[in-house]
Amino acid sequence: MGARCSKFSLCWFQSHLKPSVLESSDLENGGKSDRNAFPSFTEFSFEQLKAATSGFSSDSVVSEHGEKAPNVVYKGKLDNDRWIAVKRFNRLAWPDPRQFLEEARTVGSLRSERLANLIGCCCEAEERLLVAEFMPYETLAKHLFHWESQPMKWAMRLRVALYLAQALEYCGSKGRALYHDLNAYRILFDKDGNPRLSCFGLMKNSRDGKSYSTNLAFTPPEYLRTGRVTPESVVYSFGTLLLDLLSGKHIPPSHALDLIRGKNFLMLMDSALEGHFSIDDRTELVRLASRCLQYEARERPNAKSLVAALISLQKETEVPSYVLMGIHGETASSTLPLSLTPFGEACLRKDLTAIHEILEKIGYKDDEGIANELSFQMWTNQMQETLNSKKHGDAAFRAKDFATSIDCYTQFIDGGTMVSPTVYARRCLSYLMSEMPQEALGDAMQAQVVSPDWSTASYLQAACLFSLGMETDAQETLKDGTDLEAKRNKN
Repeated sequence: MGARCSKFSLCWFQSHLKPSVLESSDLENGGKSDRNAFPSFTEFSFEQLKAATSGFSSDSVVSEHGEKAPNVVYKGKLDNDRWIAVKRFNRLAWPDPRQFLEEARTVGSLRSERLANLIGCCCEAEERLLVAEFMPYETLAKHLFHWESQPMKWAMRLRVALYLAQALEYCGSKGRALYHDLNAYRILFDKDGNPRLSCFGLMKNSRDGKSYSTNLAFTPPEYLRTGRVTPESVVYSFGTLLLDLLSGKHIPPSHALDLIRGKNFLMLMDSALEGHFSIDDRTELVRLASRCLQYEARERPNAKSLVAALISLQKETEVPSYVLMGIHGETASSTLPLSLTPFGEACLRKDLTAIHEILEKIGYKDDEGIANELSFQMWTNQMQETLNSKKHGDAAFRAKDFATSIDCYTQFIDGGTMVSPTVYARRCLSYLMSEMPQEALGDAMQAQVVSPDWSTASYLQAACLFSLGMETDAQETLKDGTDLEAKRNKN
């Protein structure tokens, strides 16, 4: 257990904490600690991809585009168990194999957690295939236009807009500012519920270059005039996506601009949101969409200014995307081969009320050894004052007055005459209840330092890490708690 305590030191915590959604730095290469998430670009054989997709089975089809020349996307699985998306082009789409390979390698050199990254290709005979990271939670179009259980929350719509702008800014910084047919089907959601921009739209198709958009009503005006795509054309398409996010529908820009000019903002907004947004936020997002949809390309903002404008609008920045989306991501229930105890289940569900009940039931029985060693000090005035702080903290904790319990337990801890892992555990949960997960994790780790074999400390660390969106580490720590509890029950 010493390795776990060492791993979850405060130094480790500070260096591994995920960046806020407000931060766009370190998106390239996925950060130093996450490079394995982005494999190097690979040229696959046709047989490899055929095996990965079960022979390009119809059961593996994710999507099809185009009637006369369909480009089919399949879900596949490589030998190393990595899930992939394989786009198989029509045989006539890329007549020049050299151009295809050059394009694929260039796009494949991009690496960002805002992209569904291109990780490989295949160019054999007349076959042209692209291989990208697989995104399990479908498209923005699905969640905006065809939702079943709940509409997309306002905070998540703002996050989609920001992440997309960050993706475009990153691509532009790498010389790939042109993106073809940017629409709600090009935005996909990864295992954590985070939106990512499909890399397929970055490819310049030698034969398809004339079809920037699949719908003329959404095509930038300069493209209709000149047939040329510019970075400003991509910003125009970004504006149409902002309209999608505002309205929950695919509204033609001309109609939306008429509503905006007439100040009919309510008619533009998605009725499913039921006013769960501020008037100021709505006004700002409408204004931003209008700027993107300017007829003159030079009057539109660039990607960098879009990012700056959208950062200031973000809401619920500490809430993980999978929570806002109402999905579970790759939760421990589907990846951990273990039977969880009630405490473990409560941590996995992030059910803080259940954790409170368990801590109340446990009481201080795990502190007995420590308390008995120090019982001779109870007669001193300082010790009595310290114990009174703990007593008041316990009463507040029982009454779910978590602000008071934090204050009282802090007085007890700062007194320094007794060390109680249970007090750290209770203050940890009080911090979680007060939406202070970083402080909570510090207390859970301190409880583990005081009592290295205490499963409760590991469970609470897992609950904190889940709250911080650090799924993989949370699952590992949850397993540690389960193992410690099983070991203790055997003794």
